[in-house]
Amino acid sequence: MSSALKKDHLRIASVNVNGLRAAYRNGMAAWLEPREVDILCLQEVRAPDAIVHQLLGAGWHILHAEAEAKGRAGVAIASREEPLTTRIGIGDEYFATAGRWVEADFRLRDAAGNPVQLTVASAYVHSGEVGTPKQDDKFRFLDIMSTRLPELAKHSDHALVVGDLNVAHTPLDIRNAKANVKKAGFLPEERAYFDKYLGGDIGWQDVHRNLSGPVDGPYTWWSQRGKAFDNDTGWRIDYHLATPALAAAAFSAVVDRAPSWDTRFSDHAPLVVDYQL
Repeated sequence: MSSALKKDHLRIASVNVNGLRAAYRNGMAAWLEPREVDILCLQEVRAPDAIVHQLLGAGWHILHAEAEAKGRAGVAIASREEPLTTRIGIGDEYFATAGRWVEADFRLRDAAGNPVQLTVASAYVHSGEVGTPKQDDKFRFLDIMSTRLPELAKHSDHALVVGDLNVAHTPLDIRNAKANVKKAGFLPEERAYFDKYLGGDIGWQDVHRNLSGPVDGPYTWWSQRGKAFDNDTGWRIDYHLATPALAAAAFSAVVDRAPSWDTRFSDHAPLVVDYQL
């Protein structure tokens, strides 16, 4: 990927925009333009395809899965270089029009100049709601991820799933763990999926946690209620999950937290990771 080779690293950013039109009205372009992102993954786009292309502008190759339900979900991958191939959906017909998963394959070169293939997926897992069909859908989606992650690891030299995965994996990933243990997003059953993704069963890596170490957060989402943002009462629910060699190539992970509540363009902050391949 030529832009990455000029910088000698690859910058991949993920953000739940909470509606792309609203994000642009609230200053997203001012964040994105100077950030030198090579691959931009978006969730909760909630806009028609034409609007996505219009807002992001020229210079991006855009893969966008619009949700069938208007004003809901929607995921995208925008890249400076054209992908080799792209796919929409996680492989379950039940979610075919849900606008929750897209994949793109890229041809890169490693430090020795050898060609390698990278697969990137932009994912938006359901928020869920305990005891409702929304939670059933969430568990079904997390189940399919258990199958899809190993498939992606076999498909490419490197694989990466980024996005709003709507689960805080450990007590370090949520400010008020005890108060939320019976709520969607921090249920033991949900967190067990992440044990599986990141454990011996599947063996992927949580890039942001690897680089930040065992600290509280850094959080990526804050409730709109009360003073959650001001007090940093947040959840770390946006991830870069990577195959081991790719995770080892990551050297910087930054949450682009807005300086103040009123300067945010979304209720999520972008997670930006640099990879030295």
